[in-house]
Amino acid sequence: MAVIHRTTMTPGKLELLASWLPAQPWNLGRGHEPRLAKAGGFRLDDPQGEVGIEFMAVTDESGEQPITYHVPLSYRGAPLDGADHALIGTSEHGVLGRRWIYDGTHDPVLVARLLALILGEAEPQAQSVSNTPAPSVTAYFAEAGHAASISTMDVTNGPDGTDLRLLTVSVPGVPSEPARQLTIRVNRVLRPEQVESTTHATQALGHITADWHLPDGAKTRGLYAVVRDTAPE
Repeated sequence: MAVIHRTTMTPGKLELLASWLPAQPWNLGRGHEPRLAKAGGFRLDDPQGEVGIEFMAVTDESGEQPITYHVPLSYRGAPLDGADHALIGTSEHGVLGRRWIYDGTHDPVLVARLLALILGEAEPQAQSVSNTPAPSVTAYFAEAGHAASISTMDVTNGPDGTDLRLLTVSVPGVPSEPARQLTIRVNRVLRPEQVESTTHATQALGHITADWHLPDGAKTRGLYAVVRDTAPE
């Protein structure tokens, strides 16, 4: 279960994100220096206990209208090989020491746990409280009992979000399933919407919904991620 340390991070997460956000292709606040506030999110556990995993909602209030972004983050005690392009920055943690903080869509541990959450094999954890489930997070997958692990992963970052194209294979000990390709769209801009009516969820195999807070303190919810079955090229 996730353990949250009550300590400092220098520089803080919002400070690092404010420097990183303007260069992202899905950033809608171009021309403004971000003014970020934490809006919500949740965590997942790494079974090996090595990587911190957080799905953070942050609201940029610098423009005429506030925009809430979804930023999956992974925290590591050493650099992730081959992921320099995904490094958001480093920070000194008051308990754990130096942490390398990555855009988690490029971290195979975070992506594997995201798939596990969608398949019902991982329990979402509260963002700021140790050893506490996050009941507002709902994961749905149309094929009950499906079990898979990731064989290969390709990440495409675009103006509409981040697509994780995964080739999955059966996990040992379960009935054999053919390899298949799933695409998880990580929604980068969070919008209050009903899953049943949104076009993003049309013909989707599954999705993740969760709460976040609006600048006035009101709670809302929407789609953090959507998964589809896609044909290999």
